[in-house]
Amino acid sequence: MARIVMKFGGTSVANLERIHNVARHVKREVDAGHEVAVVVSAMSGKTNELVGWVQDMPKVAGANSPFYDAREYDAVVASGEQVTSGILAIALQSMGVNARSWQGWQIPIRTDNAHGAARIMEIDGSDIIKRMGEGQVAVVAGFQGIGPDNRIATLGRGGSDTSAVAIAAAVKADRCDIYTDVDGVYTTDPRIVPKARRMKKVSFEEMLEMASLGSKVLQVRSVELAMVHKVRTFVRSSFEDPDAPGMGDFLNPPGTLICDEEEIVEQEVVTGIAYAKDEAQISLRRLSDRPGVSAAIFGPLAEAHINVDMIVQNISEDGSKTDMTFTVPSGDVQKAMSVLEANKEKIGFDVVQTESGLAKVSVIGIGMRSHAGVAAQAFRALAEKSINIKAITTSEIKISILIDGAYSELAVRTLHSSYGLDKSE
Repeated sequence: MARIVMKFGGTSVANLERIHNVARHVKREVDAGHEVAVVVSAMSGKTNELVGWVQDMPKVAGANSPFYDAREYDAVVASGEQVTSGILAIALQSMGVNARSWQGWQIPIRTDNAHGAARIMEIDGSDIIKRMGEGQVAVVAGFQGIGPDNRIATLGRGGSDTSAVAIAAAVKADRCDIYTDVDGVYTTDPRIVPKARRMKKVSFEEMLEMASLGSKVLQVRSVELAMVHKVRTFVRSSFEDPDAPGMGDFLNPPGTLICDEEEIVEQEVVTGIAYAKDEAQISLRRLSDRPGVSAAIFGPLAEAHINVDMIVQNISEDGSKTDMTFTVPSGDVQKAMSVLEANKEKIGFDVVQTESGLAKVSVIGIGMRSHAGVAAQAFRALAEKSINIKAITTSEIKISILIDGAYSELAVRTLHSSYGLDKSE
């Protein structure tokens, strides 16, 4: 017998028929003798509808300002998960499974006070552990907790993944199964590269890079939590027949295991290729080359919640002037420009230039630590396809390359093939 946390996303619970299918997955694990907690998202499209209502209400009311109280935003959007948890509990009860729905505040999942994008501070899993020990399935509304102001707080989009991993850590689960509309983590996007392969195992670090660099399979914070607490996490498909062969295999169910690096015996040099479109490049020309100039640029951008990624500084010839180039999401360009112009005197640049429509393609793999020539291979492969590189950043297990957005798919296919990821096992 084991303790399992199962999480189901919006497409998996999109209607009553799919919720019944989810209940069959849960019943399979209960019938196998496991203690089970389930975390659910809102039904597909429901959160967008609720957010739309919140955003439209000030306009309908004739308010001069489009702003609304973030605490009330949380009260509204958290209702989507509340509906799903109750409906799934009813489905399980109808199938003879002892189940009860839980909201974030009932557990409780305690968060900070950043309504709309709260972070989990603490979870008391004792009550759920007690109920699971008595044979009851806990069906938990994901994406939500309770803030220090004693009000519902939501965790940001994709927060149900974070809820699931955090609960798995709190109840000391043997594993956390993230059920979604794909059957695992692939070497790259199968829509771009049909030969992309589903991986059996991925390290936490690799998955963290993939999630932060464009892979939409898991939310970044959920991977961070899983890595910190060493929660073995399986990415699985909810659309597989719950009773298909192997679905109840505890040690090796179909899907991709995200785990500690030590569990991966044969480490590939390159594990996968990630990409992110809609990147923009901002260049500040003829900056004063002096201590504190970087803080003067990136401090105000951070305060404005603008996520800066690749940063390249040119070396000045005479030690007086330099250029600074960095990337931001395309949607943040105007906001970033406003911040820079407001701080122009303090920063001391002559001119600012922008370029949108770029893409970031990243090569990821823990095997890079012990292999030379990985970067050179990428540059050579892209050069053979006449793809110009605008910027490069590297870490121990990642190389990110900035290129024109028009070449993103060609670059992904080229690199995927170059590192032999097309080959079947």
